[in-house]
Amino acid sequence: MMVSLSSKWSLGTMSFLPSSLLILLVVSTTSWCQTKASDGTQFPWNNMRLPEHIIPVHYDLMIHANLTTLTFNGTTAVDVIASQATNAIILHSHHLQISKATLKKGAGETQSEEPLRVLEHPSHEQIALLALKPLVVGLLYTVVIDYAGNLSESFYGFYKSTYKTKEGEVRILASTQFEPTAARMAFPCFDEPAFKASFSIKIRREPRHVAISNMPLMKSVAVAEGLIEDHFDVTVKMSTYLVAFIVSDFKSISKMTKSGVKVSVYAVPDKIDQADYALDAAVTLLEFYEDYFSIPYPLPKQDLAAIPDFQSGAMENWGLTTYRESSLLFDAEKSSASSKLGITMIVSHELAHQWFGNLVTMEWWNDLWLNEGFAKFMEFVSVSVTHPELKVEDYFLGKCFEAMEVDALNSSHPVSTPVENPAQIREMFDEVSYDKGACILNMLRDYLGADAFKSGIVHYLQKYSYKNTKNEDLWNSMASICPTDSTQGMEGFCSRGQHSSSSSHWKQEGLDVKAMMNTWTLQKGFPLITITVRGRNVHMRQEHYMKGSDSTPETGHLWHVPLTFITSKSDSAHRFLLKTKTDVLILPEEVEWIKFNVGMNGYYIVHYEDDGWDSLTSLLKGTHTAISSNDRASLINNAFQLVSIGKLPIEKALDLTLYLKHEMEIMPVFQGLNELVPMYKLMEKRDMNEVETQFKAFLIRLLRGLIDAQTWTDEGSVSERMLRSQLLLFACVRKYQPCVQRAERHFREWKEANGSLRLPSDVTLAVFAVGAQTTEGWDFLYKKYLSSLSSTEKSHIELALCLSQNKEKLQWLLDQSFKGEEIKTQEFPGILTTIGRNPVGYPLAWQFLRENWNKLVQKFALGSSTLAYMVVGTTNQFSTRARLEEVKGFFSSLKENGSQLRCVQQTVETIEENIRWMDKNFDRIRLWLQSEHLELL
Repeated sequence: MMVSLSSKWSLGTMSFLPSSLLILLVVSTTSWCQTKASDGTQFPWNNMRLPEHIIPVHYDLMIHANLTTLTFNGTTAVDVIASQATNAIILHSHHLQISKATLKKGAGETQSEEPLRVLEHPSHEQIALLALKPLVVGLLYTVVIDYAGNLSESFYGFYKSTYKTKEGEVRILASTQFEPTAARMAFPCFDEPAFKASFSIKIRREPRHVAISNMPLMKSVAVAEGLIEDHFDVTVKMSTYLVAFIVSDFKSISKMTKSGVKVSVYAVPDKIDQADYALDAAVTLLEFYEDYFSIPYPLPKQDLAAIPDFQSGAMENWGLTTYRESSLLFDAEKSSASSKLGITMIVSHELAHQWFGNLVTMEWWNDLWLNEGFAKFMEFVSVSVTHPELKVEDYFLGKCFEAMEVDALNSSHPVSTPVENPAQIREMFDEVSYDKGACILNMLRDYLGADAFKSGIVHYLQKYSYKNTKNEDLWNSMASICPTDSTQGMEGFCSRGQHSSSSSHWKQEGLDVKAMMNTWTLQKGFPLITITVRGRNVHMRQEHYMKGSDSTPETGHLWHVPLTFITSKSDSAHRFLLKTKTDVLILPEEVEWIKFNVGMNGYYIVHYEDDGWDSLTSLLKGTHTAISSNDRASLINNAFQLVSIGKLPIEKALDLTLYLKHEMEIMPVFQGLNELVPMYKLMEKRDMNEVETQFKAFLIRLLRGLIDAQTWTDEGSVSERMLRSQLLLFACVRKYQPCVQRAERHFREWKEANGSLRLPSDVTLAVFAVGAQTTEGWDFLYKKYLSSLSSTEKSHIELALCLSQNKEKLQWLLDQSFKGEEIKTQEFPGILTTIGRNPVGYPLAWQFLRENWNKLVQKFALGSSTLAYMVVGTTNQFSTRARLEEVKGFFSSLKENGSQLRCVQQTVETIEENIRWMDKNFDRIRLWLQSEHLELL
């Protein structure tokens, strides 16, 4: 699954990267000890996990959705085998009314059937079907269940979605979202990923609708007047969370891949003309993966469907991937460069899952990262080859910084971590599973060499096809690929050839991938490497980096860190595997500077003692292009991380950023903004106007050269265009007059042409943001929002509306998007958090979250990343003790309806850190801003 919420909303962040926020779906109630069924009878099972002695083999599903009454009924016939004698069959069912259950055994003349008694255990989302006598071990039985339900009003299960035609008619469709635990809301099933089975699906519908599912349509049968039953081909063996079906009036376009797979994109009729880009990308990417993994895609078709109401970014259902419209549809006239990048990455993520996740699936949700970390990592591997012009490899380090932000807190968790109930499972869809997972895989690939890494994952996929895996299965596959005398890959980690002196350190010890990677997946956090240079000797020390105090806590964690470094005398990367707390390496000659973690390929940060930082700052001031743009971005990031734990004074970190006056590349500029903007965002929520104003003025002076150099066009590479879009928005929001005046002129012309004038899509964010500052402009933008068919245009207008300084308008936006009539509820989380960042709006957003908490939990699900995104987005820029007490008080009052969530611990820790940070650094920033070296800017 994939998310593209978080960053699109914060100024100066990676607005183009689908964020780590993976958004998941399901309501759960947790009551642990109740083993009484709902009718008072003793329920025969008291565990959240299903027993393992009844194994499903095949499901026959018949589902009939009524899009007028918004209900559905169905029959599930599941073939099961018992591995031990039992008369209770325990499976999942949630919000379904079961009318009848029978047990069949044998076939033909000898077939017998008996009624089963049904017991329900709602808080575990389970039912027990009781037979009169125990099932015979090893015999095939069929359990047949008739049931009915309401189409869900949330974004998971079998749910209702609507759209308006150009003429204003509201049309209804029904679609599914089952991951992680919502298949049980559409049909009774063994809803755990290790219970893989095959599925034969039949869907009943009216003639005016089209039904699609995981497999191609085999035949359609008229079962009654005005009722058609579609029969779909039988699926391969797969997990329940990957089943999908949609009943709609979508249109589609199709193409074939080289190997004969039919790829189609489905969308509402008014937007099918925006499907071409995704279709071409999907064909290219599917061909790439078949080649890269050396395993043919096993189904005859792959559909990509754009759903008008969708909580996350996308979902990898096997053969029928589903997407938010903005994650799939591309309007050549109006879509932005970041939209093209985002769509390509999301499609590549879902298609990677057809192998990582669908073909080979984690055994349980504790190892979700085996699905998500891999899919996130493969986005970069695939797109860098299929769409080289997008230069995605430049953005990868942004994912690692996002993960570290969360992983530096005490509330973080290991990549692989135990979970049991649905809310805990949903909490796994976070930055650690996705982004940290991807970053440690990237580090391993850099360490082993691309070829050795690739043969390891191909071996893993081939060995475990149609099966389930645990963490160690992956490392064992990786470890089995480095024969002792190999010379694999240019990066040469399995090789025995000659290397620089520093690399011999790991060579003799051999390569224990499992021991190394366990240090990255089984303990939380990441290491801080401290470097001290004494002549030719380089002393290295590792410790656990954790925010919260100036003394690093001794957690006793040690990592096997594959260090890389370049120096003033050598720009090819040297390597050293640090396995102990301290070690020393000897350089061939003394150097002026040394930079560790080349290209930020490692998941660790580095501190340089003595004058190490000074020499790097001088290097940036003199010839910043002596090191790569990713190395420059990582220096900016690391410096401010070190300020947080008291290792580097804030003045030195700020001095380092002064070189940005000469920076032209997107990642260092964005990283500078990512470090500096939050400083004034903290001040905006307190009475600190004078310093806040000076700090904002300093930022504009720092970047003025680059801002002035921007053309108001759509020219240039994707990164140049994304930089332009964000910089102009930043300049206009900061009221930089040359930008504001030009934006006002564009807005006036666009408005006079009634919105029909084509604005360059790279400047619309800035133009709309300025236009929305007047009541008349805001109202005009909202009117255009209602009629727009372009996702990019709508998201740009939405952001602009949220930047208003008018409290009534902001409150109205919160109310409207929450209601979901004119602005879809899927947009609410983004609107809430953008208003939560608005200096006028943040108290409204925080108030709204508190007043509507229970409804938000119902709609977006306890534990979902959407809910976490809203909690963090409305509170994590507070920096006063009064606000801290308010946040703690509210969440602890929620009891089991939210007080235990990890995002609550994260935001409380972040506010405590903000308080500490401001107490320590605010006065120093004030004095630094008055110092004379800023005159030069």
